[in-house]
Amino acid sequence: MRQHIDATLGSGNLREAVLLPPGEDLNEWLAVNTVDFYNAISVLYATLAEYCTEGSCPTMCAGPKYEYRWADGVKVKKPIACSAPQYVDYLLTWVESQVDDEALFPQAQGADFPGNFPDVVRKIFTRLFRVYAHIYHSHFPQICTLGAEAHLNTLFKHFIYFTTAFGLVKREELAPLGELVDGILGVMPTHVKINNVSTAGAGAGGGSAV
Repeated sequence: MRQHIDATLGSGNLREAVLLPPGEDLNEWLAVNTVDFYNAISVLYATLAEYCTEGSCPTMCAGPKYEYRWADGVKVKKPIACSAPQYVDYLLTWVESQVDDEALFPQAQGADFPGNFPDVVRKIFTRLFRVYAHIYHSHFPQICTLGAEAHLNTLFKHFIYFTTAFGLVKREELAPLGELVDGILGVMPTHVKINNVSTAGAGAGGGSAV
């Protein structure tokens, strides 16, 4: 499975890379990719540590219309308002705990996944999307300064192809980046602006490989 992922990503064909390989178990495919997407966004967000601070981002949001509050149902049972870096820290710590829980993500070859595994994956991907939404709305200029816009666009494109292929994030959750998502999926022209900053290259017809 790992060889398939590496080979298809290396080809630059992200639409092909997300497809379930013939003969592979769906839950195992979801599990492997969940870990990969978690690792990718962890590294990406770390590059913005000096820009995404309590002072610059006192609220976890994606533009003026969307604010995210944190709750995990265990340590934090009622949703709480928090800064973007605090939210992302809560989120990445929570995802790590999910992935490390062998009752949810079994490590043994051939072990059974729990019946609610698809729901667990959907919740993880829905929350990971919020990090992308915050980055595009609040930190795209800094991403450009770092010369990392092509990298961000490719990661997000891969993420959207995967979530769409397996129905992991509801359409209403994608609304903060709706035009960008539509561009990636070929629904509309791909040259869109977020906070007056162009994200050209993020869509299906942009400069990055599809």
